[in-house]
Amino acid sequence: MDCLVALGYLEKEDNSYFITEKGEFLSSGHQETILPMVLHYVHLWDNWSGLTDSVKLGYNPRRIGVMADPERQKSFIGAMHVVGRDMANEIAAFYDASDRQILLDVGGGSGVYTIAFLKRHENLRAVLFDLPDVIPIARQYVKAEGLEDRVEFVEGDFYGDPLPSGSDLVLLSAIIHQNSPSENISLYRKAYDALVPGGKLLIRDHVMDKNRTSPPAGTLFALNMLVCTPGGDTYTFPEIKAHLEKAGFSRVRLLRKGPRMDCLVEAEKER
Repeated sequence: MDCLVALGYLEKEDNSYFITEKGEFLSSGHQETILPMVLHYVHLWDNWSGLTDSVKLGYNPRRIGVMADPERQKSFIGAMHVVGRDMANEIAAFYDASDRQILLDVGGGSGVYTIAFLKRHENLRAVLFDLPDVIPIARQYVKAEGLEDRVEFVEGDFYGDPLPSGSDLVLLSAIIHQNSPSENISLYRKAYDALVPGGKLLIRDHVMDKNRTSPPAGTLFALNMLVCTPGGDTYTFPEIKAHLEKAGFSRVRLLRKGPRMDCLVEAEKER
């Protein structure tokens, strides 16, 4: 407890402890709590403790998936919402979706990007596609923002199921790094099939330089994917472009390059 006082999370008075404003962000009752992110990091350590074996073998023999049980699932979705709020608003402001009508948010999680885009564009509707256990969590977040009448929730697994069709903008936000190249090509083909002619695919993720040594956050995340996924990685733009073109897309562009997972790649389906 005294350590938490020293770190600024608690105050101490007459051997009694009181939570500070800083500490309130670790409370589950706080509206902007970061507790899910803390719990997610705790779960990640189970995989990172196998880093040595992962580097030697090329995979983690003791890997535990982030969706392995309800507790990990809830903390992961909550963590992605916590870290995604500000960036989602930033990306929605950067990317011009004013001429789009239906957004398909693949693996949309909490709906943080769906929410940001719908708030930015009143003409836009959305389809949020994710696993059956995730959809109720997404509904709660979307309902809290008063946007449930503009969102259709569809249960499914993008590894095994086709994507809902009819959208003119497909979003893959923080998805491709968890996949192998072949898994991404398969997913891009599903996105291509789901889009109407003239539709666009928007990818948000790390984009590495040609030497794969920058940005630093991307190199660390590649290690995270090594210990946490069967075949995930962070990719260069030429790699992403080649995979997209193999799936049928054209006009592949790197719209935004940044140091975080804030890079944007756009691809189009011909009319």
